[in-house]
Amino acid sequence: MSISSIIVNFIMNYLKEHGYFGIFILMTLESAMLPLPSEVIIPFSAYLAYLNYLNIYLVIIFSTLGGLAGSLITYYIGYFGGRELIIKYGKYFFIYKEDLERAERWFNKYGPESVFIARLLPVIRGIISLPAGIGKMNIVKFSIYTFFGTLIWSIMLAYTAYYLGSNWNIIVNIISSLDPVIIIIGILILVYVIYKIYKNKKSGN
Repeated sequence: MSISSIIVNFIMNYLKEHGYFGIFILMTLESAMLPLPSEVIIPFSAYLAYLNYLNIYLVIIFSTLGGLAGSLITYYIGYFGGRELIIKYGKYFFIYKEDLERAERWFNKYGPESVFIARLLPVIRGIISLPAGIGKMNIVKFSIYTFFGTLIWSIMLAYTAYYLGSNWNIIVNIISSLDPVIIIIGILILVYVIYKIYKNKKSGN
């Protein structure tokens, strides 16, 4: 059995046993950059809602709150630990220098709004909290962007899996194959948002 299969089975069994509490804990760990994919956590939780073991609205709420909690943990690691500490010890928690630098470039290029967009992208959705913390982004603004970005991500995954029913696991394969497409779409949306912000600021001067 592969490592990915072991992780998936662990997630499924944990969610079956712990319900909403399990969703919150696993999403907190996922957003704190442990290798527990939300692409499995949320869809399987939605499948349990499809079977009437859980409520789909509460699945979304606990997924979002867990994502926010984990992101705040990561934010404060960056805030208090700084870049050097993360580079030195991050590899023990599957955080590599290359990943951090990619997130830093994204954050530095697109600013605080990148936190919101990044929550919709599988590749950098978790690690974006580190440069936000390192850069000491305003915590209220960070929390708001993270909450709504995670909420949208949770709604998309939950409702898609809910309507797929017993075929919920299809969403895992679809997201994996569409990662590059999702990134491109996210970048286009981000460029549009930045353009609108710049245009509004310019017209206000």
